[in-house]
Amino acid sequence: MFKAKFFLLAFLVFTLLTQAQKKNAQKNVKSDRTIASIYTTAENTTLKLSPEKDLVFENAKQPVENEISIFVNDKKKFQKFMGIGGAITDASAEVFAKLSAKNQQKLLNAYYSKSEGIGYSILRTTIGSCDFSSNSYTYISEGDFDLKTFDIAPDLKFKIPMIKRALATAKDLTIYVSPWSPPAFMKSNNNVLQGGSLLPKFYQSYANFYVKFIKEYEKIGIPIWGLTIQNEPMATQRWESCIYTAEQERDFLKYNLGPTLAKNNLGDKKIIVWDHNRDLISQRADVIFSDPEASKYAWGIGFHWYETWAGGQPMYENLQIVNESYPTKNILFTEGCAEKFDANKYYFWANAERYGSSMINDFNNGTVGWTDWNILLDQNGGPNHVGNFCFAPVHADTTTDELIFTPSYYYIGHFSKFIEENARRISTTTSRSDISATSFQNSDGKIITVVMNAGAKAVVYNLYIGNKKTTTTIPKHGIQTILY
Repeated sequence: MFKAKFFLLAFLVFTLLTQAQKKNAQKNVKSDRTIASIYTTAENTTLKLSPEKDLVFENAKQPVENEISIFVNDKKKFQKFMGIGGAITDASAEVFAKLSAKNQQKLLNAYYSKSEGIGYSILRTTIGSCDFSSNSYTYISEGDFDLKTFDIAPDLKFKIPMIKRALATAKDLTIYVSPWSPPAFMKSNNNVLQGGSLLPKFYQSYANFYVKFIKEYEKIGIPIWGLTIQNEPMATQRWESCIYTAEQERDFLKYNLGPTLAKNNLGDKKIIVWDHNRDLISQRADVIFSDPEASKYAWGIGFHWYETWAGGQPMYENLQIVNESYPTKNILFTEGCAEKFDANKYYFWANAERYGSSMINDFNNGTVGWTDWNILLDQNGGPNHVGNFCFAPVHADTTTDELIFTPSYYYIGHFSKFIEENARRISTTTSRSDISATSFQNSDGKIITVVMNAGAKAVVYNLYIGNKKTTTTIPKHGIQTILY
């Protein structure tokens, strides 16, 4: 009898231990699985950076040819990520000032908060006026080459207060500045508009002009990380503009601007050359970066996307050439917007897809950061003193105090909300052109893969990393961010 009870008890103990081991094994198997969060935005849906059901990575087999797949290799790392942001222009600041206090804070949170918005970390602003100002202005009196009358008073009413509010919301911003034109008397055409060029006799005075501007901004609590030498130096515009050949920009940097910043304890400011389109970027890089004395002052090269204004395809491959030719220099997207404003096209999806395609391809070709143009414009696509009205990711109807978030805002957010400063881009390829993708790995090891489908049909695709894969669907005209 005793033996029977003993064996029964032993059997029960064995059974309980076996069940516990099975549960632990199941628990361990589950914990070994990689879980991915996924966020989606898509046309004709309610999805706007919306979280969807988590994905699970399972053991992968050899891919087959008829599948659409993305392959991520976190062992192959490339450029370090700087950030994403936009420009606070006079126009943005003037529109902002017309908003109710509630909508002012809503806009700031939408751009500069990671938890409530899309986490912008870069801010560009102008030195003096540009087309997106209500009028032309500069900071000195006519003929004052000694800069004795230098005064940033024009910026104090709208632009500086908004920049300070953005800084307070974001806590930390990388701020860089760009001039559209020197003062009129310093130029060959004696006009801040219509191109013209900086006269050599004013090179040094104009270099001092940058120093004055940076010091005045920093004196009132706006830290300046860097500057571009000239916005669009090969464009004669009906608004503020100035022409520099590659040799002129090189010599101004080499003999005046670079040494002058260094002499005034501003040598840590990052100087960005070119600040124009992808089409001529390699020629500008060759002329400036091949000169050691000029190159030592240049942090990198900036570019815009307007080479496609008359049609054609973006020249992404030119970025890769510069990246390969000058690997110690940084490439920064400094401006882009959808032109030809039309209030009936706030939700024109192709505008958003232009952002998504540019960001994926620019990053995949070596770009370290990405700066949109105006962060806010009104219901007319302005104000703009020459009628060059454009789109922004967010518009405000100042007659109704309404904020209008366009699809472009959400497309940008698929990158800016999740990729952190100092993340590294990692190898990402696709097996078919139906979709495009890029990936970054944050400092904590988390990987962010952004996938875009510009086609008219939903696409089922596999995401592979190492020997794991997951399968999901991206809607037509959609963009997804996957975190794992």
